[in-house]
Amino acid sequence: SARIALIAMTIAVVLGTLLSFALHSFTFFGKNVVSFLAVLPIALPGIVTGVALRNTFVRFGVDLGLLSVVVGHATFCIVVAHNNVIARLRRIAPNLREASADLGASEWQTLRYVTWPLIRSAVIAGGILAFALSFDEVVVTTFTAGAGIQTLPQWILNNFSRPNVLPYVTVVATIVLVISLPLAWLAQRLSDSHLDD
Repeated sequence: SARIALIAMTIAVVLGTLLSFALHSFTFFGKNVVSFLAVLPIALPGIVTGVALRNTFVRFGVDLGLLSVVVGHATFCIVVAHNNVIARLRRIAPNLREASADLGASEWQTLRYVTWPLIRSAVIAGGILAFALSFDEVVVTTFTAGAGIQTLPQWILNNFSRPNVLPYVTVVATIVLVISLPLAWLAQRLSDSHLDD
């Protein structure tokens, strides 16, 4: 579960951040459609996403395994990373970047010394939320995992009705909850952090 969540989180943070910059900084044909499609996976029920992904993988001959689960998780984790970053980009005053350019800074220097410090906490918050979402995901995993893949939430669900294993399941579920709550709190604090003047 942790390995899948880490890989999905990394993909989500990279692609979500790049998507946010593209949608915030450029005007292009179909921008509204891309913006809508970017947030669609989180709005769809997990079972719809799971069935659609499974059918796509089967149609294109992709084996159900670690790769399919990671792709499945990344589809909805990208939304979380994207939403955090684009919200922060919209809060940054445009005159900061303009002033940087007026002072002779290149695009790369402006990104590194002006924009990145202002969005860093939003990127980290998006990553934490993406990790937590991926780690706890059951429905999409059920449809995209092969025979050899079982995540911790799946194990909890599969063993919940077995009386002899129930005490262990309860302990593991409690541990997962204890780990998830501080992550959610930290992500919320980072998302709410104020921009420097």
